[in-house]
Order: sequence, then C-alpha cells, then structure tokens
Amino acid sequence: MARAKKVVTQITIKTKLVRSPIESGWHFLLIEPKVAEQLGFEGRFRRVMCSINGDAAFHCALLPWGEQFYIIVNKKKRDSLGIVADDEVEVVLEKDTSKYGLPMPPEVKEVLRQDPEGDTLFHALTPGKQRSMLYWLSRTKDIDRRIHETLIFVEHLKNNDGKIDNKKLQAELKRPIADW
Repeated sequence: MARAKKVVTQITIKTKLVRSPIESGWHFLLIEPKVAEQLGFEGRFRRVMCSINGDAAFHCALLPWGEQFYIIVNKKKRDSLGIVADDEVEVVLEKDTSKYGLPMPPEVKEVLRQDPEGDTLFHALTPGKQRSMLYWLSRTKDIDRRIHETLIFVEHLKNNDGKIDNKKLQAELKRPIADW
C-alpha cells in the first residue's frame, strides 16, 4: 500500500544563488523537485511566497528547469540582501494561496468594483495576464497615477474585445493625467 505524501505549508531550505550559464545577468535559486512536492502542488502552477535570509517574503513562481525548479532573484533584491552568485542562502517557501499571485492594489479593486464590465473583462483574462497587469499597476507608487493607469487599462480591455495589445497599451499608458 502506497503511503500518502506529507504536505507541508512552509519549508526552509539552504540553496545557492546561481548565475545563468548564458551571459544574461539572470540569477536563480535552484529548488529540488522534492521541495515542490512537499508543498503539495497540483497542475502546472507553482506560486510561492519566498523569503531569503529572513527578509520580507515576495510573490514568485517555482519555474521548471530540467529536473528541478528555479526562482528568479532580480538585481534589486540581490543588492538589498547583499548576495552574489555562489552565495549559500536560507530560503523559506510557502505555498501562495492568494487569488492573483500578487496583491491587488486598493485603487485597482475600487475601479473594478465601480465598473462591472471592466471587472468581467479583467477576470476573463488568464491568471498570468491578470498577474502581469497587477504587477504593472502596483509598481506605480503615486496613487493618482495608479488610478489613471487602471482606468486606461480597463478602457483598453473594453476597446479591444477583452484582449491586451501590448504595443497599443504601452502607447495609451503614456497619456498624461488629465488636469481637472
């Protein structure tokens, strides 16, 4: 009789920060498949909250790479932690159970609440496109700018049958905030 696999909600491991073998500047944390298995993932999506060396956790994905997984660690994060390629780090992983894999800024939530058609179009996007748009909109720190960009994004979905035309959207996002 096969034993049921034990699923944990959080796991702490030690791993190395690895630089990409191609000259791209990318750096990764390599994660063994047994780690993903212990977190009880099903299907293709493996979203986690990751903390490196006790720093604040961030949303990310366990991305497949051959027989193992990796987590991308950007330059800003590496610099803030003072880590470089080949450093051994302590990593705490927790299965990300959030709805979008990123927090939804309150201004985005409010715009979607006030615009049922926009809300329907946003939620008809794939989870990856929803996450990409939330990432884009959340990186803007100015509240007025975030509202402005959210309104443009919703308008873009309405004008393009719920689809995202990246080139067109980028041009639209350059519109200045209206002077009320």
